[in-house]
Amino acid sequence: MDAFWTFARSMLRYKRLVILAIIFAVLSAGGLGIGIVAMKPVLDIVLGGETGQAAGLPELLTSLDNDSPISGWVPNWLIDAAPPGPFTAIVVILIGLGVLSVLGATANFLHQYFALTVVHRTVANVRRRAFATLVHLPLAQVVSQGTGDSVSRVVNDTAYLAQGLNAMLSKAVAQITKGIGAFIAALILNWPLTLSALIIAPLLVTVIRKLGKRIRRASRRALESQAGLLHASTEAMQGLRVVKVHTAERYEQGRFHKINKEFLRQQLRVRTARAIASPLVEVLSIIAVGAITLGAVWLILEGRLERSEFLLTITALGVAGGSLKPLTGLVNDIQQSGAAADRLAQLLASEPEPGHGAHLPKLPRHAESIELKDIEFTYPGADTQALAGVSLRVERGQTIAVVGPNGSGKTTLLALVPRLFEPTRGRVLIDGRDVSEYNVRSLRRQIGVVTQETVLFRASIADNIAYGASDVSDDRIRQAARQAHADEFIQQLPQGYQTICGEQGLTLSGGQRQRIAIARAILRDPAILILDEATSMIDAESEAKITQAIAEFARGRTSLVVAHRLSTVLGADRIVVMDRGRIIDQGSHDELMTRCEVYNQIARRQLVPAAS
Repeated sequence: MDAFWTFARSMLRYKRLVILAIIFAVLSAGGLGIGIVAMKPVLDIVLGGETGQAAGLPELLTSLDNDSPISGWVPNWLIDAAPPGPFTAIVVILIGLGVLSVLGATANFLHQYFALTVVHRTVANVRRRAFATLVHLPLAQVVSQGTGDSVSRVVNDTAYLAQGLNAMLSKAVAQITKGIGAFIAALILNWPLTLSALIIAPLLVTVIRKLGKRIRRASRRALESQAGLLHASTEAMQGLRVVKVHTAERYEQGRFHKINKEFLRQQLRVRTARAIASPLVEVLSIIAVGAITLGAVWLILEGRLERSEFLLTITALGVAGGSLKPLTGLVNDIQQSGAAADRLAQLLASEPEPGHGAHLPKLPRHAESIELKDIEFTYPGADTQALAGVSLRVERGQTIAVVGPNGSGKTTLLALVPRLFEPTRGRVLIDGRDVSEYNVRSLRRQIGVVTQETVLFRASIADNIAYGASDVSDDRIRQAARQAHADEFIQQLPQGYQTICGEQGLTLSGGQRQRIAIARAILRDPAILILDEATSMIDAESEAKITQAIAEFARGRTSLVVAHRLSTVLGADRIVVMDRGRIIDQGSHDELMTRCEVYNQIARRQLVPAAS
């Protein structure tokens, strides 16, 4: 529970609101205690007190001043001004209790208002920090763990944390202060009888604590299963086209059902502990009240205890004990929230990807060369190396085409340049400078990337083209779109550049999405251009124009291209052939065709001729 209490302490950032919430909770509970004590005169009037005669308000105030624990607090002028008669006395007392109830309800509202404000603001800050941590995690870690668990921590776990903080500051504080107020009222009415009720308290605390620990363990496993549900459902929905064309609906149903079944099993474990807690506490409380009642009845029969005092003391203890019943559920909520807090704390403690330190110098704009020296890289959890001893030098302005069989390491190699992955061994140098020694943002700002899998966000087309750039004019956005041959189809859309892209850009064709991605890269004016099969989704009609646009844009820039088009390979200054994580040859098309069997097979079987 350390993580939960750490988050709970962060609520002190809003110290004034927390203090106000507690003050109003105390005022609300104080009104309850005063109301219980104030009922004694009413019962004395109805039951006639010790004499059996109904008394008026002056007599009751005099008696209260002489015999009660607050002796001397009732001023004489109030006794003189009190109206006579028992009925009038009851009316006055009940009116006072009504006013007190309104004030107590107002105080309770203000307590809830300030408490919920603190909780929601605190959780919003935690959610913001969690998402900031998530987007700065190393890409290799995210790839190996999957996105479902991380997103679940940001969305679901913060919701559970909010429940726990709300249970603590809003509900638990209200119940505890209410119980304390009623308990103090019971002490005022009859302290020996009240103290005898504390005998059962250690047993109740032990029961609540043990059940709470069980709930916490099961809740943690349930949260992990819930993350799996999120991952499975998101993955299936994002790949719904693939699911349908491969008639894999039953497979996805089975996969989801298996995870859902485990989630249900963990939820049922939480259910059992939560369900038994409240009845168990209730039974123990009833046994304790029954024992106290027996003792009180004996005192009444012996004439050593007033009936009104007994009834109100039992009522006050009942209210105090009644506050324990919801308190057990609230403690369980806090325990359940503790599991979410542990997962959030684990996320927040994750090391960000290197290179974001403010102390790191900015990398000057690329002007000479890119060099990869003795690079080795292994994905987390993988048994084999994705790259093994790769060395490559590219001069400024050159275009290098990287080809190789599937899984040969082409995409991984290119991902090392913008530091999406950190090499296990070796160095990446730009203009002779080790990029690991410089601020990663200054590196990535001079790199334009277009991949086969185009990512568009649910925003306008203009915003998608300008993504990652600041203070970009509409003219620059349109110019980039024209260079990418995207302006023509954008103008035909219902709202033009302000048309909102559907989720993942699925409202556009594959070729349209890639042209927007190319426009995005053009807008950055990068010194280094990385194209990972960037024209694979372009239709035959647009291929020549797009290829020409990329060729014009790449002029004077260092370009690294994973190619599947023969025209792209032939237009490169050098072709690099990869196989099984190694560079096995490099040279021109004609040279490689005569001496490299792997390239020869790739050229004949995989490289697609340009559209005629």
